[in-house]
Amino acid sequence: MNLITYVKDSISELRKVTWPTKKQAINYTIIVVALAIGMALFFAILDQILNIGLGKLI
Repeated sequence: MNLITYVKDSISELRKVTWPTKKQAINYTIIVVALAIGMALFFAILDQILNIGLGKLI
């Protein structure tokens, strides 16, 4: 009985969700991908700088 109640309650809650439009979903996806690429570049550059600095210390 608990499983059936859980599924019914879950469906009820999902009906209350405000889903993004297709345009919003595309924009959010572009933002996430751009930020991920930006962070990857930032950490790659930081890693190179720290490797160069460590190399000069050793």
